[in-house]
Amino acid sequence: MSDYTRLTRADATDWMADYPGFGEMRSYTDGLEAEQVALTWRLMPPGTGGRGSYGHSHKTQEELVLVVRGTITVKVGDEVFAAGAGDAVRFAPEAVRSIHNDSGEEAEIVLISNRSTDTAADATQVEDFWPE
Repeated sequence: MSDYTRLTRADATDWMADYPGFGEMRSYTDGLEAEQVALTWRLMPPGTGGRGSYGHSHKTQEELVLVVRGTITVKVGDEVFAAGAGDAVRFAPEAVRSIHNDSGEEAEIVLISNRSTDTAADATQVEDFWPE
């Protein structure tokens, strides 16, 4: 492996590509050949995110969310709060959580976690976590 790897936004995998109107959720992890850290950038149009759907937790994966632009609403367990540009939130693996953009402006966030070889096996989905 080289001393560095560069990846453009256009080359990062967009997990939201099949969901028009839901913004972008670009995973940089594999493209950068990251061995230890997972890096995701998300652009959230107004009214998108987890409200009205499921939440999730993990068995081992801690997650950090940095709000770069805009404001998101965060639900962790029974607590709901706003996080704005420059704010960061740490989620313990077992914390059931979800985020949503309730504002009228786009929100931009960066998600960082430890790289998991099997993220799906590590995650537990909680249906009806955040009813509308």
